[in-house]
Amino acid sequence: MPQPDIIFLVLDTQRADRLGCYGHNRPVSPHLDRFANEAVLFAQGISPAQWTIPAHASMFTGLYPTAHQVTQSHQSLGPERPHLAELLRSAGYETVAFCNNPLVGVLNNGFKRGFTTFYNYGGAFPSTPAHSSSLPWPLSRIAAAYTQFLRRISYPIQNFFARSELAFILSINAWMTPLWSRLANFKGQNERSVNDVIHFLNQREQKKTDKPLFLFVNLMETHLPFWPPRPIVEQIAPYLNQDPQAKAAMRAWNREAYRWQAPLAKPLPEVDQQVLNDLYDAEVAYQDAYLGQLFAYLRQRDKQDNTLTVIVGDHGDSIGEHGYMGHAFVAYQELLHVPLMLHWPAKLAPTRLETPVSTRRVYHTMLDAAAAVPDPLPHLDSSEVKGLTLLEAIRGRDPEQAAYSEIYPPLNFVKAIERRQPELLEPFGCYQVRRSLVKDNYKLIQIDDAAAELYDLHQDPTEQHNLIADMPDLARAMQEQLTRVYRQAAIQRESFTVGAAADKQLEDHLLQRLRGLGYLE
Repeated sequence: MPQPDIIFLVLDTQRADRLGCYGHNRPVSPHLDRFANEAVLFAQGISPAQWTIPAHASMFTGLYPTAHQVTQSHQSLGPERPHLAELLRSAGYETVAFCNNPLVGVLNNGFKRGFTTFYNYGGAFPSTPAHSSSLPWPLSRIAAAYTQFLRRISYPIQNFFARSELAFILSINAWMTPLWSRLANFKGQNERSVNDVIHFLNQREQKKTDKPLFLFVNLMETHLPFWPPRPIVEQIAPYLNQDPQAKAAMRAWNREAYRWQAPLAKPLPEVDQQVLNDLYDAEVAYQDAYLGQLFAYLRQRDKQDNTLTVIVGDHGDSIGEHGYMGHAFVAYQELLHVPLMLHWPAKLAPTRLETPVSTRRVYHTMLDAAAAVPDPLPHLDSSEVKGLTLLEAIRGRDPEQAAYSEIYPPLNFVKAIERRQPELLEPFGCYQVRRSLVKDNYKLIQIDDAAAELYDLHQDPTEQHNLIADMPDLARAMQEQLTRVYRQAAIQRESFTVGAAADKQLEDHLLQRLRGLGYLE
């Protein structure tokens, strides 16, 4: 059989528990649920990290954050470990990306390596396909050239905002958030990008090319701020049209970016809790509606049987659970449990697997499917790919039987909290590195170097009852396994460089603490 086309779809900030196929009781995801019924669904897909940059770096390299070292917005992938797109391109694939998250498509972090074409819908001056312009020719050509010029100017500025502490702190002020979130396309243009993907695939289909395709798509619909279309809001949360208090809560959350990731000094008011949860569901429903159009098109492609489609969330989101908002600091399931589905009609029968798996293994899975690992290759060989491909897990030969995660706090947000609410830093563990292991429906969370929390995910899926004192033998055994995985990642780290040094302006006590934990070299 020829090499399959590969479609790699990342649902940014998508919690697993907000999809019907993972047990959500609100019918907001009929198209994804149908896709799941036709695919291999992993019931316990666990992200290796809790936010965009380290999670994408892991999926693009197959490494844990400790090994690849890209845990902050000012860092980039080192050259030694080949990027997924680089390997697929060297194996004969056309590599194309449609990306909505600026942290993936704008920052100079090495994530775009290996792509022959990379369309970026986020940032101040997006780069989109020529057909996507609404202007007539030749105005569209002139506008594209001018936008390209502006893009070359704006990208260094946008990278500066990601790397500069002062610029970041200014950007999350309430008066700035509405400007950059809309004018700078913080969430991209997700529906437009999916329509462009369909157009691209249709044009490619007409050319009858034999060259296999690797298509990466990042959608950022379910990230704050929440702007679902009015008809969907009326369907999910009709009270928002009449309740002034609910409207005020929605506007406040959409314009105050600092609150999107800061711990909660007080529990969320009931109205805020309802508004945020309902609007998250509305964004899921909106995303599902245009994904339905994509899925309908994929079903009619000539190569639909020999296409491997991987759908995965990079991380989830806290909406007040455990006293946190966003996805900056903790290792709970609302951040780490993400959807993971594989669809390949020629090779895989629909099924559901309960064994926990790390989503970093989509890297090995796609390389295995494409036979894209030439031997010998430094830092990667076919035995690693064959051992960690999820195709082996589907065959019942999973070597890991567990899923490990690492929570390195984003330092730009730590600094913002230091300035605004320093009293929250210690009680909420904002300086602390967390690691977790999921195995046999139990989950251990380590904070710094100590096992701190143990949960029975079957009986207690929302992680409310800490069993660490009740089950010391299990906690000890899981701690030993977690330590072995971490040490292996630390050994791998010695073979790789990172593309940017740590921020030299960090306060001394924070820098020393992170070094003592092995967070920084």
